[in-house]
Parts: sequence; structure tokens; C-alpha cells
Amino acid sequence: MAEGTIHSCPLIILEHHLDSFGHVNNAAYISLYEQARWELITSAGCGLEFVRSSGSGPIVLELQTRFIKELRLRQKIVIKTQVKFWRGKMGVIRQWMEGEDGSVYSEGQFTMGLFDLKARKLIDADGVWTRALGVV
Repeated sequence: MAEGTIHSCPLIILEHHLDSFGHVNNAAYISLYEQARWELITSAGCGLEFVRSSGSGPIVLELQTRFIKELRLRQKIVIKTQVKFWRGKMGVIRQWMEGEDGSVYSEGQFTMGLFDLKARKLIDADGVWTRALGVV
């Protein structure tokens, strides 16, 4: 499947995102990216309640993150999320953090799978999930 639409998730960097150096902790970046992915699927009607009722949901299989510029307290950002491709059980999602001026602060690439919670294995993404992920 081709690249999907770009989803935007505006956020503000808060105190609990910071480390002792006063900038965003590397683990917090991963949490922020996850928050944006949940916003994406929840806005498409596939949030936690749907995951539980359907017995399936997306999981991270591999990640690569690049830190480009320092993020600071109370900074406003937008996390953009786009499926690069999805084939069957797996796909790659690209995410990046932009400041108010459009500059990129971080980029992440996440290899994802669709997980069957009962069978405990990867399954093919159906139309509901491809639409929720914004795949064209």
C-alpha cells in the first residue's frame, strides 16, 4: 500500500518530559511519538476501547530515532505521523516533531505490526486498520 496521509498532533513540552539537563529526555521522545500514534488511531475510531473489543492493535517491532535539535520546557510542537508503507502484517511509520517555525527537532521511523491479542501473533491489517492508520 502507498504512503498514507499526514496526521498532525499538537503538543506542549511539559516538566515531566525533561531530564536533569533541562531538555527532553530520550525516552520521553518515544512516549511522545506513541501519544501521537494513539491520537491518530483514536481519531479514526480505533482507540483503546476498539483495540480491546476487536482483539487487535498496532505494536512497535523496531524503532530508529534521530535527535536533531534540543526541545525545551513549554515549547509548542506538532508531531506528524505518516505510514510510509504497509504490506500485510507489517508496515513502516515515519514520525517527526516540528517547532512552530516548521523546523524539525526529531525524526523517528517505526516498524509496526498488527497484533492479535488472543492468538498472540501478527495478523494482516484489514480495511478498518488501514483506514485508521491513514493508508491510502
